[in-house]
Amino acid sequence: MIAKIKELMYQPDLIRNIGICAHIDHGKTTLTDNLLAGAGMISEELAGDQRFMDFDEQEQARGITIDAANVSMIHQYDDDEYLINLIDTPGHVDFGGDVTRAMRAVDGAVVVVCAVEGIMPQTETVFRQALKENVKPVLFINKVDRLINELKLEPDELQKRFINIYMEANKLIKNMAPEDKKEEWSLDIADGSVAFGSAYHNWAINVPMMQQTGVNFKDIIDYCNDDKQKELAHKVPLSDVLLGMVVEHLPSPKVAQVYRVPNIWEGDIESPAGQCMINTEADGPLAVMVTNVSIDKHAGEVATGRVYGGTLKQGTEIYMVGAHKKSRVQQVGVYFGPERVSTDSVTAGNIVYVTGAKGATAGETICSPEDKIQEFEGLEHISEPVVTVAVEAKNTKDLPKLIDVLRQVGKEDPTVKVEINEETGEHLISGMGELHLEVIAYRINDKGVDIQTSEPIVVYRETVAGGSPQVEGKSPNKHNRFYITVEPLEDSLFQALQEGDLKEGRVKGKEAAADFMEYGLDKEEARRVWDIHNRSMFINMTRGIQYLDEVKELLLEGFESALEDGPLANEIAMGLKFKLHDAKLHEDAVHRGPAQVLPAIRKAIYAAIMSAQPALLEPMQKVFISTPQDYMGACTREIQNRRGQIVDMRQDTGDMATIESKVPVAEMFGFAGDIRSAAEGRCLWSTEMSGFERLPNEMQNNIVKEIRQRKGLSPEPYGPDHYLG
Repeated sequence: MIAKIKELMYQPDLIRNIGICAHIDHGKTTLTDNLLAGAGMISEELAGDQRFMDFDEQEQARGITIDAANVSMIHQYDDDEYLINLIDTPGHVDFGGDVTRAMRAVDGAVVVVCAVEGIMPQTETVFRQALKENVKPVLFINKVDRLINELKLEPDELQKRFINIYMEANKLIKNMAPEDKKEEWSLDIADGSVAFGSAYHNWAINVPMMQQTGVNFKDIIDYCNDDKQKELAHKVPLSDVLLGMVVEHLPSPKVAQVYRVPNIWEGDIESPAGQCMINTEADGPLAVMVTNVSIDKHAGEVATGRVYGGTLKQGTEIYMVGAHKKSRVQQVGVYFGPERVSTDSVTAGNIVYVTGAKGATAGETICSPEDKIQEFEGLEHISEPVVTVAVEAKNTKDLPKLIDVLRQVGKEDPTVKVEINEETGEHLISGMGELHLEVIAYRINDKGVDIQTSEPIVVYRETVAGGSPQVEGKSPNKHNRFYITVEPLEDSLFQALQEGDLKEGRVKGKEAAADFMEYGLDKEEARRVWDIHNRSMFINMTRGIQYLDEVKELLLEGFESALEDGPLANEIAMGLKFKLHDAKLHEDAVHRGPAQVLPAIRKAIYAAIMSAQPALLEPMQKVFISTPQDYMGACTREIQNRRGQIVDMRQDTGDMATIESKVPVAEMFGFAGDIRSAAEGRCLWSTEMSGFERLPNEMQNNIVKEIRQRKGLSPEPYGPDHYLG
């Protein structure tokens, strides 16, 4: 098997890199187990119960996937053998970052949907994550046996249910796929890009399999009713149908890199490196995108990535573009589930593991020191950390070790934000939700540091509700003055930045102006944007000011650092539009250095915010509850008691109803226990992030006070005059 993997690695036409993704509990890991059993890697009896890919003990204990896990296997299809590199991804919203990272490494995705629940919020999110990365989806409708045995659906009701799921999936693809792929990627039951089955009972069917075996829907209903699903699994084995669908409908690296590389790499496609990636060539400049980093007790840092161009060889020197440093590769190879198999080299089109790339983080670009290339585009995570806990070591002697471990954790999971404050000794970890933080805390303990964590704290954001008058920021020597105003950023621009349609960063040249105008920025302002940071803009509206260009970098540095801790409650500020209207600068460069310009611009920014109705934004979550109708009243009361708004209520099949609502994250602690008792354990619920919204005015003062006291600041924020003195 391993010899075969090593042989097929060099034939990109016979490789498929795929991700398995779905809403939580729709059956991804069970499905992956059965695919591995079909490839002869684990016993068929254990498949589904073994959870081979959940090799972390937390995953085994909680019965959910937390980390994306990789495995390579061989599948015989028609007369050829194919190498399938598969990543099993998590479904829980707290671990969505893993899905984003996995999508950068694969070319195709098998989206699993539970036939009983249908397309759920997290299913939409994984479709969005896949299509944004130009990854082609196919659909597997799982748990069909439950429709037959539990819900007792007739054949025509079954078909209606399938068609609804399939139509809804196609609607998502039409809305989110790249323009030129909308038609080509739409799913079609007739061509076999949609399969139905039961991962637990190890059978599946699609139209080509029906034609080949003569098994039809009526037979499937009979097999399920007669309790003969084992026989059915021998006639239509899940792995044959699924891996056949993967080989037939998902692209090889050779096909996919042609359209994926221009989407994720901004370098010159005509250059040798660009051509090498487009053609998936093994001889050519090396280009590897790191998608994940884990820490192994024995091997140290293990980076996982996708080789887009060239060949990564054991023992060679590499260059990390983002970290600006060289390193030497110790081992390279492919994954075999929990084990790693080392090979001498791994070529373009494969998913690779590397040891020895010290200091690499997810999103890093690896190339050879002789052939430096432009880096790949950063990974954009769909949600952001909104819950924080303070972590301290139980024994003071563990402090240095705790700092190391926190840095490791931040490296292993880029969606975790780790703040280490050496002065106060307070270490903060921010994550996607309670479960995310529990798992991180468990892992820190697991790495040999005993810690205690505070109660979870919600992360707020600062913004303004009105416009400010022109304020003057003076430098400490009074020789430099900046005149600025602030107002809320237009909604359309804010949305575009939120969804990644507009990129953040310093603006070079005027070519971005057209994009800004498209999202509603005034023409004059659009041509003068200098910087975008934290979904806020800095626009230079001055004309002909001497020496301004020389202090431009300092101004932007001051602008960016001021937004990291706003004046209201020291939280990140966002959604702001600053305009520089005028400036007076000292003619001698000595008197306009960093020590003068940085405090002047920061103070002006703080004074402007404090004189423009400063406001707090709180993180919101969409909460979806599926419950029997008798418990609807109890569930809606539970939401309303938590300042939630009901967005939609609809009747599903049978006596089930779905409630869609929006609730502040601050009110969601303890929700799991309360909703269980409200519906006597008979409801299913899930959440997803829904951005930030204005905190109600009557609550703002108290919350600002609480945050400031917690951070050791004066209880009341300073007024604008404090910054202008």
